[in-house]
Amino acid sequence: MTEPSGRPARDRPWLLRTYAGHTSATESNALYRRNLAKGQTGLSVAFDLPTQTGYDADHPLARGEVGRVGVPVGHLGDMRALFDGIPLEQTNTSMTINATAMWLVALYQVVAEEQGADIAKLTGTTQNDIVKEYLSRGTYVFPPGPSMRLTTDLIAYTVSHLPRWNPINVCSYHLQEAGATPVQEIAFTMCTAICVLDAVRACGQVPPERMADVVARISFFVNAGIRFVEEMCKMRAFAQLWDKITRERYGIADPGCRRFRYGVQVNSLGLTEEQPENNVQRIVLEMLAATLSKDARARAVQLPAWNEALGLPRPWDQQWSLRIQQVLAFESDLLEYGDLFSGSPVVEAKTAELVAGAEAEIAKVLAMGGVIPAVESGYLKAELVASLAARRARIECGEDKIVGVNCFTATEPSPLTVDLGAAVQRVDPAAEREILGRLARWREQRDETAVLAALARLRADAARDGVNLMPASLACARAGVTTGEWSFALRDVFGEYRAPTGIGGAPVAVAAGEPGAELAAVRAAAAATAEELGVGRLRLLVGKPGMDGHSNGAEQIALRARDAGFEVIYQGIRLTPAQIAATAVAEDVHCVGLSILSGAHGELVPEVLRLLRQAGAGDLPVVVGGIIPAADAEALRAEGVAAVFTPRDFSITTIIGRIVGEIRLAHHLKPKDGSN
Repeated sequence: MTEPSGRPARDRPWLLRTYAGHTSATESNALYRRNLAKGQTGLSVAFDLPTQTGYDADHPLARGEVGRVGVPVGHLGDMRALFDGIPLEQTNTSMTINATAMWLVALYQVVAEEQGADIAKLTGTTQNDIVKEYLSRGTYVFPPGPSMRLTTDLIAYTVSHLPRWNPINVCSYHLQEAGATPVQEIAFTMCTAICVLDAVRACGQVPPERMADVVARISFFVNAGIRFVEEMCKMRAFAQLWDKITRERYGIADPGCRRFRYGVQVNSLGLTEEQPENNVQRIVLEMLAATLSKDARARAVQLPAWNEALGLPRPWDQQWSLRIQQVLAFESDLLEYGDLFSGSPVVEAKTAELVAGAEAEIAKVLAMGGVIPAVESGYLKAELVASLAARRARIECGEDKIVGVNCFTATEPSPLTVDLGAAVQRVDPAAEREILGRLARWREQRDETAVLAALARLRADAARDGVNLMPASLACARAGVTTGEWSFALRDVFGEYRAPTGIGGAPVAVAAGEPGAELAAVRAAAAATAEELGVGRLRLLVGKPGMDGHSNGAEQIALRARDAGFEVIYQGIRLTPAQIAATAVAEDVHCVGLSILSGAHGELVPEVLRLLRQAGAGDLPVVVGGIIPAADAEALRAEGVAAVFTPRDFSITTIIGRIVGEIRLAHHLKPKDGSN
């Protein structure tokens, strides 16, 4: 078939998205309208961390986190404002939400009903993959069992009431960010999908003859990294394995239902603070891995912005990423042809290798009892921590080359970053106060009797096995219940959970090597410092204040410090400044290392410093790591922070050496080789 021009007929492009949301529902709504006017064909909603983890904006843990990495949605009024003037019946909406996915879908459905939409026509996706939250992102709330119940309840509800909605987006994206190899990424993701489908089949809410409908609505969210050939073959391996699993394990006869349906965001792990202009070509190459192969092409694509390693992207930066997609989709001839790689012996061999490796790893996890026991035992987390440690070690020794980071570092000044203060979006601190005021007014104006009745029903339903929680959640949404109230009602029944950190089971990633090697020098400096201080080992507290669950960096620091001879105290994610300060004093540590990637450093770090001074530990050196703009780093140092580390500081061993140096400085000891 050809176009009137004589060219081959073009396929329909994938959904073009940008991942967006910040400050408030009103500001995010304006951003969405602008993006849609620029040619975006689907919305991808980023929620802030309080919303993702089930807290209201006025909870102590939410301090400094409101509106930072996404939009705050605390109640039905916020959801109305978020989609004001956007017809939901005609909009394909992806929502990156997991632990509270059911709640956000309930709010979304009620707003659609208020718009007069036919809810059976709503299209979109909720991420709703709780397993990878225990392994990478950290926005889990409840233990694995109750979390899986919420997932299966939402799947069962949507099959009957929202038949065009994808109720879960099984994610490999965050596994790669946490260090997964392609084989691990495929295997762990398929194990999660198997766990979900087994749970749906066993819950009794979906008739056996409708399992094909469930499989047809399972989608995936995949990462595309810089190793183009391997990543493209990974997409093909995913498709082959999903077809095989759904055919053989679940008896799905319809090939259309067995299709591997996935969206992709390309790799953020590889974006660099150094020479950030290089990120543009990285993004383009990674996008091609998910689009060039027609037989394994993504159904939706969203691209990060070039400056994500620097801070929150601006609307212009997001526009640039959207235009990258549009140039490929509409200016090139990519969509006019069939698969470019069919019959390639290189592609077929690499794909077969990935499939075989993934099947072996799947068998190992299933032999443990499945993905949930593998999470609870710490096996999966330890595997990811070890893989990321090995990757970081290859970068540090130069085996894996990163342009502008460990090779080709000579550079001209970049006009893109000539004014670092203007190179990223900044959230006005006053916005959080405004949201707190709106939340208070919402509570004052609602019917409190209806709220209490809806929450009582939710608790009662949660306490009874086999009762789908979506109807009670919808009743809560209509009554004016807040996000925190919904989640704490379920916390009352289900309890909370702290996932394994994976530190204890991870092997040594970098051998000490010869006496002159960097790690050997740092280890010697740490031992000498401990001896001079009259202690057995230096003690480092690694803390993650606030709600930021991206713990990869903190885990790698903890791991390398352990290998350098430190005693490391690391209690995982989601701690208050008060908890961190109290632990530092109780454990009599020699240094506190804080990791924050959510942008809340300006609020949380000074609070930790204040509490340490209040406890008489004001001379304890505190170092901070994260995505921290230069002006903020200066402000933190002025507050008393000893050192600030950003993605530019790629050598973890060097960071540990600097920590030893700060400990020596705090105790008035002379500098020593290995302590920088």
